[in-house]
Amino acid sequence: MSAVLVGKPFSLRDLEDVALRGRAVEFHPEARAKVVASRAAIDRVALQGDDAPSIYGVNTGFGALSETRIGANDIRALQRNLVRSHATGVGPDLSIAEVRGMMLLRAQVLAIGHSGVRPVLVEQLIEMLNKGVHPRIPSQGSVGASGDLAPLAHLALAMIGEGEASVEASVRASADPKAGYRPVHIPGADALGMVGIAPLSLEAKEGLALINGTQYMASLGTLMLLEAERLCTASDIAGAMSLEALKGTKRPFDERLQVARPHPGQASVASNLRALLTDSEIMESHRDCGKVQDAYSLRCMPQVHGATRDALGWVRSVLEREVNSVTDNPSVFLDEKGEPDIISGGNFHGQPLALALDLAAMAVAELANISERRVEQLVNPAFSTGLTPFLAPGSGLHSGFMIAQVASASLVSENKVLCHPASVDSIPSSAGKEDHVSMGSVSARKLREIVANVRNAIAIETMVASAGLDQRKPLTPSRGVRAAHAKVRELVAPLTEDRPLYKDIAAVSALIASGELARAVESEIGTLH
Repeated sequence: MSAVLVGKPFSLRDLEDVALRGRAVEFHPEARAKVVASRAAIDRVALQGDDAPSIYGVNTGFGALSETRIGANDIRALQRNLVRSHATGVGPDLSIAEVRGMMLLRAQVLAIGHSGVRPVLVEQLIEMLNKGVHPRIPSQGSVGASGDLAPLAHLALAMIGEGEASVEASVRASADPKAGYRPVHIPGADALGMVGIAPLSLEAKEGLALINGTQYMASLGTLMLLEAERLCTASDIAGAMSLEALKGTKRPFDERLQVARPHPGQASVASNLRALLTDSEIMESHRDCGKVQDAYSLRCMPQVHGATRDALGWVRSVLEREVNSVTDNPSVFLDEKGEPDIISGGNFHGQPLALALDLAAMAVAELANISERRVEQLVNPAFSTGLTPFLAPGSGLHSGFMIAQVASASLVSENKVLCHPASVDSIPSSAGKEDHVSMGSVSARKLREIVANVRNAIAIETMVASAGLDQRKPLTPSRGVRAAHAKVRELVAPLTEDRPLYKDIAAVSALIASGELARAVESEIGTLH
């Protein structure tokens, strides 16, 4: 696989490859030249010493202290102090993947060539990524304007040989291969030294350039969006399994109905369901049963799942712009003669992402909302004609999947709390200078929790629907559903008596997260949307 080149546009999938799969990163040569030219403009100001005009972050304080002039002899101390003072994160640490996403995005911002930093900053971020040095970054402390200051300051701390970091090669070597490994954090200087990287000494503007931007929320948002998109396909598969187990009809997915209301997500879901439900003995067996309509949770899958897809499509467009944007402040622009214009603005403000990630949270949560209702259809004997109550092997003596539905309901209810938009809030900071903030970092963290809850809810439905399909034997479901059912049964045995289900749920959740469930289905019926 070729390296991802910073300084040129890359895709969300490229970011995921670097974050999750360790794909290599390189500095695009043309971008390096732009970085050098941009830095020359800052050096020109710095060389003027105390006679230089006031430029925010170069020879002034920060935030409410932006009118405070800093002497030329204190420029380096100013940048170091900025990084140290802003490293105020609290709460659980980010995952390695989330940190790697932030590092790539920070390198990208600087490499675009409007930040006025030396190329060595980009080079060090790339070298840390390629050698597996990952700063310890707490997950809380950003309000999402002036950028994700606290999380990015923790990233920058490791770059200057302070703070803490883990070294992936060292951790893997000492880990128990059966248990996996967890990051072991050591002093930043030691982590850099283990792989032969020298700590940075920051020059004018460089501390500010490292911590100003939206890379925390963009990293988490991108990783969660891509998983949410995969959950859309998993939801279609789970829904098709439930429909077959409940002896539902595929008539509502007729292409003519979708053309009559041409939302693209709706059309995609209906197309998936038609493919998933082809050649079904179960469906053929009740062709003339006299049932008029299925419940909404079955009949309206194209409309509900499809609306989620359309919302996530807009979120994707926001993130695709953001990962290739300049989000620090101030920015350096050069005219045709190479003369600089240094402009203070607000590209660090996270409002575009805050709104998008709040919408993503609401959209993906709906997949669990409707999934839980299908689980209720499966376990409730008032709805599940021909299936045992709670799909138990012996009703009364056994409880079957009674509490699996309760677990799904718990996840759905938790999501309803988490879906409250963070972006409607704003708390002024820095003595009122930063008087409107986005809270986009909170939007990103909430989305992460919701995605995990939705994945587990869909896992519960997939597991319960598999039990319903077992009870329809000897009738066989459609080819696509049969492939999904077979994949589940590779990991989860049929329920012949009550047993703890938590390991089964975790196994199916992992099957969904890895993409193996979708791949098993697609190998049988072709690519799904």
